[in-house]
Amino acid sequence: MKLNLKKYIFTFILLYTLVPINAQVIGIRDTILMGSKFKITLVDNDSISVEKNINKAIDEMIRIEKLISDWIPTSQVSLVNQNAGIKPIKVDQEVFELTERAIYFSEITKGAFDISFAAMDKIWKFDGSMDTMPSKADIEKAIKNIGYQNIILDKSNSTIFLKKPGMKIGFGSTGKGYAAQKARECLTHFGIKAGIIDASGDMTTWGTQPNGKAWKIGITNPFQRYKMADVLGMKNAAVTTSGDYEKFILIDGIRYSHIINPKTGMPSTGLTGVTVIGPNAELCNGFSTSIMVLGKEKGLELINQQKEYAALLITDHGRIIKSKNYRKIKKNLLK
Repeated sequence: MKLNLKKYIFTFILLYTLVPINAQVIGIRDTILMGSKFKITLVDNDSISVEKNINKAIDEMIRIEKLISDWIPTSQVSLVNQNAGIKPIKVDQEVFELTERAIYFSEITKGAFDISFAAMDKIWKFDGSMDTMPSKADIEKAIKNIGYQNIILDKSNSTIFLKKPGMKIGFGSTGKGYAAQKARECLTHFGIKAGIIDASGDMTTWGTQPNGKAWKIGITNPFQRYKMADVLGMKNAAVTTSGDYEKFILIDGIRYSHIINPKTGMPSTGLTGVTVIGPNAELCNGFSTSIMVLGKEKGLELINQQKEYAALLITDHGRIIKSKNYRKIKKNLLK
């Protein structure tokens, strides 16, 4: 859902608490960024400092949003989309590298992950306005504009060119994880030794609680909301969840996920949720989205090849499946 940025971008303080513990405070603030709910939790020396540093984190994520949000007409990604089939567009190095990493996911998933899926943005709507299935013809027409092979990168000139008119790219799959990661880097640069950036389920943590204990993160079980699928102890690590149980549409009693298979133009099936754990929120997000599209067998095959990342899968029938290195990586979250 794309929220009105002018209305929400500066609606920062929805929740703000200060809890004195061991001569430190924990500051918590909710905000809306990238059309989603974000929560920033910081451990700092006093209330004034924690407020200023939360502002720094939000400013950094707004900066990223202005670069990559495809619904902001002046963003670099929007300019790339507006010039599809016309000319290459010069972009900042971080936008170029973000695109490079997205194409890497396309290559290792053989197109199950593809940022050019944004060409489907007018076919499926998850804002409550859609009550009928899109036509087969509309889906097939949009699919013709999907294909990471047609995203042309020129590293020497730092340009991105979409070969086919009508193509679009979008970072809904990795953008929030990237924003969370960059906010963490920003805050550690300013000396903040502990906190959590929760970008609507894409979370990165560092340091510990003021009492020295690790942060505790629960993984929701959509089939048993009163019981967690797992509880993670985390210090310097990331966790992201992709799923169809919070953002979906119902048509004729059938639930359709907001995660679209770029090859078919249809919502992903077979898995209700995928949680990925590892060192980097952006990459965790890329893997969780990819696994949702790939399904159980191919998704496990992908994540089992990763040395630093692991996954917990919840099938449509409520079965919980963990990748082979899940326990090992879970222990690494405490380092």
